[in-house]
Amino acid sequence: MALLPAMPARAMAPFHLGLTPVFLDNDAEVITRLRDALSEALEVEVALEQRRTYEEVTALLLEGGIDAAWLCGYPYLQHKDALALLAVPVWNGKPLYQSYLIVAPDSTARGLADLRGNIHAFSDPDSNSGYLVTVSDLVRMGERPEAFFRRTIFTYGHRNVVRAVADGLVQSGSVDGYVWEALTKAEPELTARTKVLSRSEWLGFPPFCCRKDHLGTSRMQAMRRAILGLERSQKGRDALALLQLDGMTEAEPSLYDGIAARMRDIGDARQ
Repeated sequence: MALLPAMPARAMAPFHLGLTPVFLDNDAEVITRLRDALSEALEVEVALEQRRTYEEVTALLLEGGIDAAWLCGYPYLQHKDALALLAVPVWNGKPLYQSYLIVAPDSTARGLADLRGNIHAFSDPDSNSGYLVTVSDLVRMGERPEAFFRRTIFTYGHRNVVRAVADGLVQSGSVDGYVWEALTKAEPELTARTKVLSRSEWLGFPPFCCRKDHLGTSRMQAMRRAILGLERSQKGRDALALLQLDGMTEAEPSLYDGIAARMRDIGDARQ
């Protein structure tokens, strides 16, 4: 009986990429297009692993349960000794984004100080734009969120923060500015029921990361090339268009110095 030739090990092992609510979470078309584009470029099946929290995805990455992840600058810096940058998305010509404070359209608040006593929505305790920026701003004011706000909630998704404010479940929220702007194009009736009260400085965009000890492997370098080269294929361009991103670029850890400064402000040394 003739034996079939053995398949290369690389072809039989899917690449597991973790996703957090960095982007338009739970959008099936976005997820499918991104998976297909990366699978075509890598010539290996890419399995996208979604979890509810940044903590769960980061833990999977550190434990080796996934190969790489689209994280946030905050958890990347929390574990910078163990993690390496693969690529960073480019949005509106820059690998940068902002945190937005949002309120109802009829709110009379003029800044963060006017939100005292509000019920406030955060995205995730490990999110830069959905938590760290607002908390560090409060610390700079000599305040703490538990004393400043009447109550806070975590929605575990930036879109969910927008919904909470739009539906009147909370009076204010901290959200990823990229997500809010993307929703303005995709779901304008939703963001129209909110108003941007303030914007942070420009900060490093949520990066793709892997474990440092895996960065030099041929498999990881192939994925790095696949991510950086998304704009070179039609499937990649389609995925980028749905994500409302220009492309991907290389970056140095210094891109996240602004986030690191905010971490120091709140005394968070979990790096």
